[in-house]
Amino acid sequence: MALIWSVISVSCSILVTPFLMFLLAIIFLASIGKSLGVRRLYVKMLLKIFEYGRENIEIAQKDRHASCENSENEDEDCDKDGRGDSRRNCSRSVTSDRRIHSDHLLYKADGKVKNGVLANNSTSVISREDLILVPDPEHNYSHANSNMTSEDDHTAASHNFPRRRSFETLRSDFELSDCLDFVKVGVEAIIEDQVTLRFETEELKSWNLLTRTNRHYEFISWRLSFIWMVGFFMRYCFLLPLRVLICFIGTVWIVMAMLLVGLVPEGRFKHWLHRRAYLITFRILARSLSAIITVHDKQYVPSGGVCVANHTSPIDIIMLSTENCYSLIGQRHGGFLGVLQRALARASPHIWFERSEVKDREAVAKKLRQHVSDPRNPPILIFPEGTCINNTSVMQFKKGSFEVGSVIYPVAIKYDPKFGDAFWNSSRYSMMQYLYLMMTSWAIVCDVWYLPPMYQQEGETAIDFANRVKSVIARQGGLVDLMWDGQLKRMKAKPEWKEKQQEEFSKRLKVDARKQE
Repeated sequence: MALIWSVISVSCSILVTPFLMFLLAIIFLASIGKSLGVRRLYVKMLLKIFEYGRENIEIAQKDRHASCENSENEDEDCDKDGRGDSRRNCSRSVTSDRRIHSDHLLYKADGKVKNGVLANNSTSVISREDLILVPDPEHNYSHANSNMTSEDDHTAASHNFPRRRSFETLRSDFELSDCLDFVKVGVEAIIEDQVTLRFETEELKSWNLLTRTNRHYEFISWRLSFIWMVGFFMRYCFLLPLRVLICFIGTVWIVMAMLLVGLVPEGRFKHWLHRRAYLITFRILARSLSAIITVHDKQYVPSGGVCVANHTSPIDIIMLSTENCYSLIGQRHGGFLGVLQRALARASPHIWFERSEVKDREAVAKKLRQHVSDPRNPPILIFPEGTCINNTSVMQFKKGSFEVGSVIYPVAIKYDPKFGDAFWNSSRYSMMQYLYLMMTSWAIVCDVWYLPPMYQQEGETAIDFANRVKSVIARQGGLVDLMWDGQLKRMKAKPEWKEKQQEEFSKRLKVDARKQE
């Protein structure tokens, strides 16, 4: 027994020392903002493994398909021998494989998933081109029609795309069939609405060897099973402990550093010291997720004003804060997020409000104006959607951040779901459960685009300005631009939206005043 314990102690001492040295090297490189390229090499290796797994799955599906075709040639024998159930199961497997193969071809056609299309969760029989049930139905007609040239009209006609027509074109005497458009859209919404899909996990075109998959366990080959077991050991026995330690060090650092910065008198030195401590904090936290962040157009990184971005997860703040220092605005939280909020508030101005103050828009807007009016304050980072969306779309931007009269710096964030799903479904996972899923994923890979600053035009309302900024972010990030409010996942549609639909329908009817008399 003593011999066993001595062997274990020696083994631990041999392994712990390199592990600690590796940990210290990661912390040091993160603190100075440098990288040796190990993580990017690691991601390239993962891509090759995923491709190998995909090829093995396709080969297994082809073999199964061939064996089932052979069994179909023996239908009569199968029925006579009592093996009809086996043949039917095989037939269902072939049908499923064909569907999976067709889904793969859909993705493979252009190298990436079509915007907003979720594999195995969507149907091709629903058309969104002539959608009429939207929060602002007039936008579908006047805006789309006024911006379309004759060349666009010819292109749309040649591709058989439905054209949105003006109200004048749509006006006619009332017929019972006029209601069918609304019936059709209502049935389509029941089958597959645009809002619910934005709060479900984005499915992948092929398995990424994670245990979190939408498919049940299925044996493919011994080689693939061995690779999965090695990957499981790598993620849970090496990466998870390492990431937890790095996250713990980052949390301790932010509490201690911000406490010390808060004791320094106001001045240029405090601003410089806070910026350095802030960047080091979030760079360390990014390494705890094995984050690989590709930043585009750094010349547009904001130095003041309001920075707005699409929202997928709380770690969006980490992804953006590795390059720049921000003031944050949001609801006051408890637990782990509360620790970070209180630590940050000790050293720099942030806007945290209670749940009871959420509806007091004027109070929040006043705090925003006060913040942006002081040029010494860092730019304030806002996620106007107000909730997390699943990395496929951009939903309605709240107009509050666009009413302060400040310059707006748009930022688009797009995650690569092959290595880990960054979307936080707050109704399903707590913050600690979400962090556990992030730290047991392969990595967090994302692209960040800083876009040119935008200003509110003369005569432009805050709502139109917000929609214009949202469309720019959606176009750059390859996301679907939706007009729906993301809060619909928690509440019912507003009564004024229903009234707008009634008004829109009444505009389509041509009523003869003399007939009314």
